Amino acid sequence: MQYRNVFREIGISEEETTARLKEIVHTFFYDEEEKVYHPVGDDMAYIEDTGNIDARTEGMSYGMMMCVQLNMKEEFDRLWKWAKTYMWMDSGENEGYFAWSCAPDGSKNAYGPAPDGEEYFAMALFFASHRWGDGEGIYCYEKEAREILSACLHKGEAGRAGDPMWNRENHQILFVPGSPFTDPSYHLPHFYALFAKWANEEDREFWAAAAKASREYLVAACHADTGMSAEYANFDGTPVYTEFEWGQHGYFYSDAYRTAANIGLDYSWNGIDEGQCAAALRLQHFLGVTRKENPYMTYRIDGEVIDQPALHPVGMLVTTAQGTLALSERLDGAELSEAAKLAKEWVERFYKEPMRKGVRRYYDNCLYLFAFLALSGNYRIW
Repeated sequence: MQYRNVFREIGISEEETTARLKEIVHTFFYDEEEKVYHPVGDDMAYIEDTGNIDARTEGMSYGMMMCVQLNMKEEFDRLWKWAKTYMWMDSGENEGYFAWSCAPDGSKNAYGPAPDGEEYFAMALFFASHRWGDGEGIYCYEKEAREILSACLHKGEAGRAGDPMWNRENHQILFVPGSPFTDPSYHLPHFYALFAKWANEEDREFWAAAAKASREYLVAACHADTGMSAEYANFDGTPVYTEFEWGQHGYFYSDAYRTAANIGLDYSWNGIDEGQCAAALRLQHFLGVTRKENPYMTYRIDGEVIDQPALHPVGMLVTTAQGTLALSERLDGAELSEAAKLAKEWVERFYKEPMRKGVRRYYDNCLYLFAFLALSGNYRIW
């Protein structure tokens, strides 16, 4: 399989891109001032959410995916052992899931899971199995991945306590187990297509259907004019405007930035477009043309501006740039379409943008590293 290097398409050499990626990885994992990766003892480590001073399944599973893409097995195993030691729940309603937030000392801040963590854990573990081979115990990666996915689909059946993470009828991932709505940025059809090959055999038909359902869902969830999706959305794609105790999540806000990035990566891996690819390009136009002078704000998905700056402006920039992968046209052609010209501007803007510093750097820099891997052709199927 050929992986597209969009940076090369805009004239950046392989050598420069490789050097830049090395700098990004060093900053993320090892720089004493800016790192979010923290080794613990001889064989564990965690990724810190620097804005909340905790470790989340989001960041832990992201870190594992980064490590398997970068061939960093020691760091992968350290993160995985920390997650299994402190986050995994072996009893109760959420047995088989991972606590979504833990303190840096490993104590659980909550006993509920967040499904995006489970899907990233499973995918990273499958890739680790294929890239490095399986070991023993928790390092038998494929077995661990299959067990996670089995819990995600089958809790609540045959006497198993708790609720599944996917709606078995419409094949959509849930915001949390048992919730009556979803999160568009959790929809990863490119992962589900691979789960359909590698999960337990009895579940493969479900995962194949989930891949198709998620692509179709993203068409509905992304606004027809702006390309924006809400953070939380109903099963028909409409925003959930309920005021939760932790805030309003019917807007195009932090979680939602990932949707365009996911659409781009899915298309780069699979080349399947159910109509979702146009959303990533509409978003580039809305933020890059309509809102060019001040794009980094909070919005309703129809483009109405909420008087609140984006909490993660770097994250918004890099994920919008990653949406370029949803464009089949290369950026090194003699005559570019208007969409390709705009996509090129976003990629150039990303390449010039430094990693975020300060207390909110964790989320932005996770998305930054993923976008750099994807746009350089280094976010691959293993």
